[in-house]
Amino acid sequence: MSHPARLVATLTAPLPFTGADDTPWLTPWPAARLLVQRGETELIVRQVAAPATAGPIRFPAPWPRRYGDAVVSPDAILAVFSGPHGLRAVDRAGAVRWELGHGCWADCPEGGAVTSYADDHVHRYASRGSVCFSADGTLVWAHVRGPLAGDEPVQGPGEEEWLVLNAADGTLLARAGTGTAAEGSFHVPHPDPARMGLTIGEGQDGSPLRWGHFDGRTLTVDRLGDDDLVLLAASPGGGHLLTVTHDQDTLAVRRLADGVVTAVLDASGIPPRAPGAGVEEGEEDQDPAYFDYAGGFVDEDTAVFGSVESDDEHGDLRHWLVDTARMARAERIGYPFPVEVPPTALGDGTWYTTSRAGNALHIWSR
Repeated sequence: MSHPARLVATLTAPLPFTGADDTPWLTPWPAARLLVQRGETELIVRQVAAPATAGPIRFPAPWPRRYGDAVVSPDAILAVFSGPHGLRAVDRAGAVRWELGHGCWADCPEGGAVTSYADDHVHRYASRGSVCFSADGTLVWAHVRGPLAGDEPVQGPGEEEWLVLNAADGTLLARAGTGTAAEGSFHVPHPDPARMGLTIGEGQDGSPLRWGHFDGRTLTVDRLGDDDLVLLAASPGGGHLLTVTHDQDTLAVRRLADGVVTAVLDASGIPPRAPGAGVEEGEEDQDPAYFDYAGGFVDEDTAVFGSVESDDEHGDLRHWLVDTARMARAERIGYPFPVEVPPTALGDGTWYTTSRAGNALHIWSR
């Protein structure tokens, strides 16, 4: 059975598309949806619900896009950039609201201005952390390399830490070690501003998943799974998490309260490709599909995911819907035109994909 997708809207990127790093994306907050794109010299934000005549909001970037992560607050007042040596918060006027220095992800002995590493090969391909606003925009969660500015110096690379900061002034509210050795990371926000997920990629060594809770004074960090999980999303109501294993063979819904797995879909549950889609007539599909590191909750009861990476060499790139209560069978999504990237769920009954040219987002519903 195929579920036809209905095109709800197409959003054009604020900047001309020039490479994979500046593909636009949508923020995860339904009440204040923002279209965001990182350019070489700025972060550009457009409020989706704003009149068509409203111009984009521009935040000057402190360093080139290849050197870190960037996020914008739900009210589009502040942008926070993470780089090899620190975090910097910038307002719409380009003024620096606050900065926090930390240990270098490239293991250089001391930090410095962007000019000190702009052409350095080690910095360009260094590991990196990530940063995210809480759902209400009052907190900034950041995965960084220690030591922080003002800490005692350490010999060798500093330990990785997870920080909770006051978004308005950068005050450090809480910190905790992650016990990881990241190549990269990304945050998954929760509807509760006091909670946040963090997936840390360690290459072939695994993918530790950390879940954080800030009670106003202390950051408590729980480990989910056995360092072999990628967190894809929190459900719209906040009660469940969607994860995929590092080896991409198991998709699972987990209850947030106790981490118990409530439903599982094995990659063998992805239907085989039809004849003509890389499969000869009369033969069985001998190349098993697996899950992409992307997907999420379309709504409280439905998840969307892709098998694009495993389908790529066959030319038939597929997306799927699944009932999160039972995860019994994946149902393929039918699109009116080819879709070539994994889906991103928005939690309000819709999901989006990037256009083939990379210069627009298509929003879909069932």
